[in-house]
Amino acid sequence: MNEIEIGRGKRGRRAYSFDDIAVTPTRRTRDPEEVSLDWQIDAYHFEMPVIAAPMDSVMSPATAIALGKHGGLPVLDLEGVWTRYEDPEPVLAEIATLDPAVATARMQEIYSAEIVPELITERLREIREAGVTVAGALSPQRTQQHWRTVVEAGVDLFVIRGTTVSAEHVSSRAEPLNLKRFIYELDVPVIVGGAGSYTAALHLMRTGAAGVLVGFGGGAAHTTRQTLGIHAPMASAVADVAAARRDYLDESGGRYVHVIADGGLGTSGDIVKAIAVGADAVMLGAALARATDAPGRGYHWGAEAHHGELPRGSRVEVGSVANLEEVLFGPSRHSDGTTNLMGALRRAMATTGYTDVKELQRIGVVVAPHQPS
Repeated sequence: MNEIEIGRGKRGRRAYSFDDIAVTPTRRTRDPEEVSLDWQIDAYHFEMPVIAAPMDSVMSPATAIALGKHGGLPVLDLEGVWTRYEDPEPVLAEIATLDPAVATARMQEIYSAEIVPELITERLREIREAGVTVAGALSPQRTQQHWRTVVEAGVDLFVIRGTTVSAEHVSSRAEPLNLKRFIYELDVPVIVGGAGSYTAALHLMRTGAAGVLVGFGGGAAHTTRQTLGIHAPMASAVADVAAARRDYLDESGGRYVHVIADGGLGTSGDIVKAIAVGADAVMLGAALARATDAPGRGYHWGAEAHHGELPRGSRVEVGSVANLEEVLFGPSRHSDGTTNLMGALRRAMATTGYTDVKELQRIGVVVAPHQPS
């Protein structure tokens, strides 16, 4: 690895974001109709490699059902307003109209309401009865408290998602979540993250996770870099975790763990580049929050925006560009990569000569920092 001298006493590795790289065409092209976007994790098959971020601005039970019927994997935030309020619509409407000067404080109040286990069961039941794959997410801090309720509600996939998740969390005050034991005893596949490095991801893979989320506070609604000084540029992070997947495949004798890019995926081009550097699928937040039928009403925020002690995110205005179906499949009325995300991925694969997502991981990549016009 090439390191750059920051000063006489410190050297650092150069890392790249998706804006810093581009894919390169091959000598072959294909018809877009011949390209497959299918993706499978464990026993669950999907028609596109898209997972919805478990964020209140992105997923409600209704949008989860819609995304599932479109062929993606919806994940509901089981610590959000849908499990704290019987009718969260007025709360979501209020968040969308908050004055920026008081938004963080008011959101802290809104999310201080207790999580109601019966609402976890009810929301997941609603999604399950619609006939789509059921997935719910908890933070590592809440998993021990609510996991049994989630599993008994009939979840198909369990997601443990935080700004960063470690297989070796150390605490002198309380017994931390033992991920390896937890995943071993659970009867459903677990996706866990975020991880921002080779070593962290390898340790998460060794816990038995079916998938690892790659990301470290790099999404549109995060301010982790400004607040904590921590950041993992996504192109390098995904490539590092893909290397961990390869090495764990050898180490485990053939167990494949899916790499899921989670953050920095604002446009269709970012999705293409995430797969090019090794992702099996992408977790989309802001890209889906732009749908006119998204619960955020043109705004986007995550759990970090209302942390009770140290907020590391904000409510951001992403706007509304089209309904969910047009965001995913078009027809596009924009040329900025915010609509027809899957059509763009399919065309990029056809233009570069690849027929499925796994093949696209082999494409050539160049370092070519984007210069906005």
